[in-house]
Amino acid sequence: MDGNLRKYFGRLTGGMAATAAFALLVVAAPASADTGDEVPVGTRLAARTHPAVQLTSITYSGEVVVPSSQAKEAAWDQLTNDATRAVLAGKIPSDERSIAKFLFQRVAADVDRYLQPVGPERTVKAQVGGMCTGWWVTPDGYMVTGAHCVEMSNEELSQTFAQQALEKFNKQDAKDMINALRNFEADKEMIELVQQIYVTFNSTHLEIRGLRKSLSVLQSLPGGGVDKTAKEVPAELVSVGESYPGKDFALLKVNGQQNLPTVPLGDDADVQTGDTLYISGFPGLVTNTPWFSIESKLDPALTEGPYNAKRSTQEGVPYIQTQAPSYHGNSGGPVFSRAGKVVGMLIAGTVSENGEASENESFVLPVSIIKEKLNEKNVKPAASLTTTKYNEALDDFFQRHYKDALPKFREVQALFPGHPYVAKYITDSQQAISSGKDETPQPVWLWAAVGAGVLIVIGGGVLLLLLMRRRRKSSSSPQGRSPSPSYGGPYPGVNGGGYDRQPVNGQVLQELPGLPQGWQPQSLPPANGHHPGRAAGGYEAARSHDHDSQRPGGGYDPQRPDGATQYVRPAPSPYGQQRSQAAAGQGPGDSGAPDVADLEREIAELRRQLQHRQPEA
Repeated sequence: MDGNLRKYFGRLTGGMAATAAFALLVVAAPASADTGDEVPVGTRLAARTHPAVQLTSITYSGEVVVPSSQAKEAAWDQLTNDATRAVLAGKIPSDERSIAKFLFQRVAADVDRYLQPVGPERTVKAQVGGMCTGWWVTPDGYMVTGAHCVEMSNEELSQTFAQQALEKFNKQDAKDMINALRNFEADKEMIELVQQIYVTFNSTHLEIRGLRKSLSVLQSLPGGGVDKTAKEVPAELVSVGESYPGKDFALLKVNGQQNLPTVPLGDDADVQTGDTLYISGFPGLVTNTPWFSIESKLDPALTEGPYNAKRSTQEGVPYIQTQAPSYHGNSGGPVFSRAGKVVGMLIAGTVSENGEASENESFVLPVSIIKEKLNEKNVKPAASLTTTKYNEALDDFFQRHYKDALPKFREVQALFPGHPYVAKYITDSQQAISSGKDETPQPVWLWAAVGAGVLIVIGGGVLLLLLMRRRRKSSSSPQGRSPSPSYGGPYPGVNGGGYDRQPVNGQVLQELPGLPQGWQPQSLPPANGHHPGRAAGGYEAARSHDHDSQRPGGGYDPQRPDGATQYVRPAPSPYGQQRSQAAAGQGPGDSGAPDVADLEREIAELRRQLQHRQPEA
């Protein structure tokens, strides 16, 4: 190819390389897609872990038997005498109400001294229990919770039954005692005082017969989500430790389960003093209140607070002290690190003097104890496919890649139809796509196809341009047309003639700037002359500037012995006019004329060569 075409092709191929690089850059663009606003740690952690956190229930049922009460006459006579002396001594007022208050206060302080159990017995069927928090550790139904969440001591049972099953008896017994005091108008304070006497008596002499215990986990029906369709699924007690301050751990098994969502276990070393801990569970303040819907009660709460210190009980059991708030009902709930792994289980919290839960301190059983107890039963914690797919879908969802998240959420729903949250995420993803909020990047194969298409188009364009270039060059030199004249023939020798102007086809070459005045080439073809080896048109055909095979090493030598120059290009402007006439009817862009910049470079090269020649004598 000629010099102009080579330069053109070089520029074009350079452009192709740049375009190819651009295409590759476009293909790589999705890797830096916007990940959206930063999702808070608590938000992401709650979304990932809440499906595995469940509300657990322990229920005791049976017949509660309490005797009737009867006053001990001797003790009551002594009490009456004490009251009389107190009135006479002016220690208490002499009105009937003051005297009755004195008597009831003395009885409440020592009930069994003044009352004794007698028949007939009174019986009532009762059911009591409590709620805690548990969490799945295997896809087939093993659940971890606290020991005190699955067992109650006899003392705790009596107190619980007394509080929940004997209220009717307590009120009736108090009413009977007050009525025994004829013509006595008891106020609210007096009634409460008498009721407290029978709360103590009945709970002390309470007997529970036919006691039955059941454990269950509240699960939603398939497709129900966290709503009123939740039902209690029976759970089997596999292992139980000692209640706080011991190793407060229990292991439950719910049979017939598969693909349950689970949470991963971490290590004690994952957290230390100053780190933030996250507690998930069901505070009794919500589950026991009538003001919230069932749906609200079945959704775990997440609290957080600093890791304050590591403690150890007198029995040598380690516990973590934290200021993450906890309440009754949070017991048994998992405690997470920022990385979303379980580092312990919430067991206890401090209470105020009146028995109210305090947010100041909570105590967490370390995960090392949990692992120890699981190993004793050969239970291996494992991540379910449900959890893996669900977490992948959440990652897409939080990046606003809703089109990628949607099929994954549907897969989760197929794996575990009873998943409590996936139905809502499916709805939210669909709505986000419909409202134009989706930011899912195009797949890599599509970007690669686009880049390949760009390269194909460019390659086709290059081929087309090359073909057009060749066609134009061919049409610019038709058969019978003389090629443009060129500088040929030898340079004059040392004793050659002077630089005289010689006509070329009846024209005189114009002087070139910077050349000796009157200089002109010495070997231009004569007008209408004939020279062996020249074209039929009378001019020597333009030589290519290939290297001369006779010169060692190839290359250009401006002073070869034969005087022939290696640069043989179309002549400057005088012959450009002839070329334009020969190509009449063609536009400037179609003439195939050399680039002006290329001609200027040719002139500069020719000038350089002449400046290196020795001046003629």
